[in-house]
Amino acid sequence: MDKKTILVGFGALALIALVALGVIFFTKPETFRGTNYVEPYPVAPELELTRSDGNRFGLSELRGEVVLLFFGYTSCPDVCPTTLAELKLALTKLSEKDAAKVKVVFVTVDPVRDTPARVQAYLDHFNTAFIGLSGSQAELEKVWQSYGVISEAVPSASTAGYTVDHTARVTLIDGQGNLRVSFGLDTPVDDMVHDLELILNE
Repeated sequence: MDKKTILVGFGALALIALVALGVIFFTKPETFRGTNYVEPYPVAPELELTRSDGNRFGLSELRGEVVLLFFGYTSCPDVCPTTLAELKLALTKLSEKDAAKVKVVFVTVDPVRDTPARVQAYLDHFNTAFIGLSGSQAELEKVWQSYGVISEAVPSASTAGYTVDHTARVTLIDGQGNLRVSFGLDTPVDDMVHDLELILNE
């Protein structure tokens, strides 16, 4: 083998090595499939509401864990039960270790009917680990406003007499208490799982 052939061979190997390094160092990182917040990530507004046992609950109590926050109401005919069922399914798709680090928090948008006990009893049909919260109209309005949630009672012919139109997005809060991703109604469960795994493995 002559010197020229050897040099060409080394050149080809060098090119392959550079391509490999390019793949290693310049591959675009995985991105969130939900709507992500941009850095610097905003801190999730604190909320302080009431649990079914009558004790007060603050979001900061879950610091160190990932939170999926959803606003809804127990008389909701469609969106709320569908979303809660999807959140239940998302947790089953995570590893047992990862699922243990995720908390689902549900805040009512219907304080007239949704006592803390009623909210928790409703959530228990989906997952007994889900955290249900309620409070006074004034307390809840403050929380709704801080999270950009719109809530409006609409008269209906149902036995309840009204339904509640409300913002229906799931907000993912990381272990540092920062807003990271939000999921709309049309977000596939596997996309939520994907984003949860990205956050849990940071």
